[in-house]
This record gives sequence, structure tokens and C-alpha cells, in this order.
Amino acid sequence: MSVHRVVALAIPDVVAFDLSVLGHVFGHAAEQERYSFAVCAERPGEVPTSTGFAITAAHGLDALDTAHTVIVPGFHPYVRPAGPEVDALRRAADRGTRIASVCIGAFALAAAGLLDGRIATTHWQNADEFRELYPRVRLNPDILYADEGQILTSAGISAGIDLCLYLVRADYGVDAAAAVARRMVVAVHRTGGQAQYAQRPLPPDGGLGPTLEWAISELRRPLTVDHLARHADLPPRTFVRRFAEQVGTTPMRWLTAQRVLEAQRLLEATSLDVDDIAEYCGFGSAGVLRRHLAGESGMTPTEYRRSHRGATS
Repeated sequence: MSVHRVVALAIPDVVAFDLSVLGHVFGHAAEQERYSFAVCAERPGEVPTSTGFAITAAHGLDALDTAHTVIVPGFHPYVRPAGPEVDALRRAADRGTRIASVCIGAFALAAAGLLDGRIATTHWQNADEFRELYPRVRLNPDILYADEGQILTSAGISAGIDLCLYLVRADYGVDAAAAVARRMVVAVHRTGGQAQYAQRPLPPDGGLGPTLEWAISELRRPLTVDHLARHADLPPRTFVRRFAEQVGTTPMRWLTAQRVLEAQRLLEATSLDVDDIAEYCGFGSAGVLRRHLAGESGMTPTEYRRSHRGATS
């Protein structure tokens, strides 16, 4: 398995949280067989962050020349990317490099013309300014991230975690993304938009953690809110309220998302037919699985299997 080289382009007044998320996902020791990670800037050396301290970029813009993926973390909204940074992003795009942004990093991609005519997102607080500056971009501030093939953008702050997990999943499959999510103690996938505002950690112990783990092990069963509440030893109404507080969605939406993830894993890693996968994941029928998979990925099971079979090899 070849190592995928990820390079973060740190623009002055970079958001330290965004950069640390990228490092934790792609630069963690547990990922060294899958990814290498580096930070570059217009020139090597100190780069100020938006929170009053500096980080050191070991590389200049030439690091983008060998990157498989370039990610631009957010930066202070009043900063405008410099010409060399914008030109380097254009050259990377021309080479076919996958390019992504977190939060206000989308402003750099837009300045390079990489988002013209494409669906993109950024932090909801900066949506109006973005529209004024880049009217040719099809901005949607209500989504967590946008995948336009070679170019991807994510919304504010914590949505960068969602985007990173999405990239890991695209590169190496559901199991790899789930392992990263467990390490970071976050959900491997969440549905919805920026109205959620913040990623809700899923506690591995205590709280609803044991019930969530139990539900994932019992996806084949026709689980209901009553089943989950009984396992958590809570009245159903109390359970639903606590679930929303801790997970950020409803129990049944969460269950459906877990079933889709398990179906995707089986499509990637096995040769089971669609009927068997639907039964194993608790969808009841292949038709129900197809509907939910199409809603999540825009693909049929056959298309998904064909496009993701190489992810786990």
C-alpha cells in the first residue's frame, strides 16, 4: 500500500484548531502506513496563528509539488491569500492534485478560481462576504462539506473533522475512517448541516456510549426507540432528549446512518449480494438499502462497490 502524502498550506493567521485536526488525522503515528503529513507556507519558518501564537512550517510552497492532497485550513477572515499561495494552488489543481479547504480556507480556493461554478461551503458567519467576493461560486452555507470531485470544501471549525473522516473513508474505506473516529472520540459520520454548530463527542464509557455500542452490534434487529431506551434504563422521552444532547440527532436517524455505514463496509470488503447485506444491516429489503445508500452517496450498491473496492486494498 503506497503512502498518501497530505500537505497543509498554512496561510498567515491560520486557525490552529483546523491545523491540529489535520495533523491528528493524517500525521498521527497510527496512520503512518497510510499517510504522510507536512505543513508548508509561502516560505519555511514561523506562521502566526489567529490566536496569538506561531507555528513553524517546515516547508515552502514547493512541498505542494509532490502532494497527493493539499488542504487549506482556515485563517483570520480579514486576511487575503498572497499571490504566490494562490498561484501554487492553481498549479496543484492543474496537476490533478486533490485540494480541500476547512472553514475560511475556502476563500483561498475561491481566490485561485478553483470553486467557480462549483458547489462549495464555508463558515456560515462569512457566507455573505464570500458571496460578494466570489459570485460565481455556488455557495451552500448549510452543509457540512461539499465534494466536487477533485475539489472539496468544509464548513466552520468542527466540520473539518467531518471532511477529514470523509477523505480517509474515500482513500481507505469505512473501517479506516471508523478507526480514526474512535481515536478522536467522535462520530464517524453525522448527517445535517451547520445548524448543529458543533461536533458532539460520543463518550466511549458512561452516558449513552454503552447503548450506542450495543445498538451497532445489533443492527440486524428491527430496533426501536423503546429498545434503545430500555437498554439505557431510561424512559423513552428522557432517552430521546439525552440522545439529542449527546449525539446531535434523533435515535432513528442515527441508526439509519450506522446501517448505511455498515452496508458500505460490507460492499467494500465482501462479495455478499445486496439482499444479504440489506438483511444483515437491518434494512429489511434491498430496495430500502438502495434508497438510503443513494441518499447518502448518490450511487447504487453496484456503483458504490465498483468505485470503492480499491479503498481497502
